[in-house]
Amino acid sequence: MSRTIASPSTEPETPLWGVVTAVQANYYWVTLEQDAHREVLPCRALLCIRRARLKKIGQRVMVGDRVQVVDPDWEGQRGAIAAVAPRQTVLDRPPIANADQVLLLFALAEPDLDPHQLSRFLVKAESTGLSVLLCFNKQDLVTDHTRRLWQHRLRQWGYDPLLISLHQGEDWLTLQPRLQGRVTVVSGPSGVGKSSLINRLIPAAHLRTNAVSGKLGRGRHTTRHVELFPLPQGGLLADTPGFNQPDLTLHPADLGSCFPEIRRRLAQDACQFNDCLHGDEPGCAVGNDWDRYDLYSTLVAEAEALQAAQASRSPDQAQLKRKVGGLGEIHQEPMLQAKKYRRVSRRRQRQALEDLHYTTTDGADWEDLDDDRSDLRC
Repeated sequence: MSRTIASPSTEPETPLWGVVTAVQANYYWVTLEQDAHREVLPCRALLCIRRARLKKIGQRVMVGDRVQVVDPDWEGQRGAIAAVAPRQTVLDRPPIANADQVLLLFALAEPDLDPHQLSRFLVKAESTGLSVLLCFNKQDLVTDHTRRLWQHRLRQWGYDPLLISLHQGEDWLTLQPRLQGRVTVVSGPSGVGKSSLINRLIPAAHLRTNAVSGKLGRGRHTTRHVELFPLPQGGLLADTPGFNQPDLTLHPADLGSCFPEIRRRLAQDACQFNDCLHGDEPGCAVGNDWDRYDLYSTLVAEAEALQAAQASRSPDQAQLKRKVGGLGEIHQEPMLQAKKYRRVSRRRQRQALEDLHYTTTDGADWEDLDDDRSDLRC
């Protein structure tokens, strides 16, 4: 009597995909996508590791990455990341993939609004190539005159900011339509209310908040890492650590594209020279009769000094190196310093002992000293 053995099904299982919402050491929280052709998932998020193959090929996994998850352990809520989908956008600081826009949040008071600091954040946000949404919190702490002055000044810069108060009224609700269905990076200095805003928009987030330091007059850091939170109306919001001075490593020729005032003037008339830095060059269409011209000149000087310093360094003295990312973007990374003295590996030590196997020093062969060889091993 013969027995028929059923052959395994050759139909591939529907791939399991999700979005990385947080990175903790070498672990990744992945929120899974509910496929229409798949049964309801036992859980919506898994704590995953990165497959060794991805590590060998140098594939980095970032917050915001769309990844394929394999070997799901539904009971233990664990899994493994086997593949990373191509990225649409990449930010280096904060490290986030596939973001659509930057929500730059500042406060009109407590801490006091610094135009120079604000401009540096705006230039950094513009350099990402993403849409920039500017919002000012704590409007209840300033007068109507101050609010009108800042609105007029920012419109001259090329921005139409939103003014809200997270402690009075519900004007922050005007942000919801602009965030729906998009991946938004919330950035800005410490103490301006980034975590408080996310708690308003996403009550389930429960982010920790701190008051502004009365002695220093600036905010205290509360967010320590990058994390994505799902919005109730759809979309994702990325909370990022606050910092008071963004780093700018742009080429001098790239700074002009980060100023809406310069873009607006160049759209009306072109400069005489293609490599114009909009300073004192003849035939410049930008001129110097605009509010942030002095700041722009300062940033150009800083960029030229940084470029000259990097060019003058020898390869041994260079601290940064240019690296091309997955989308072709160029960014700077610190170079690893070679160790001046290296410890001899155990494998080389054993090889050296084997080479001396038949070498004698005082007439005794090394084979007779097997009992003592263990003392020579590290």
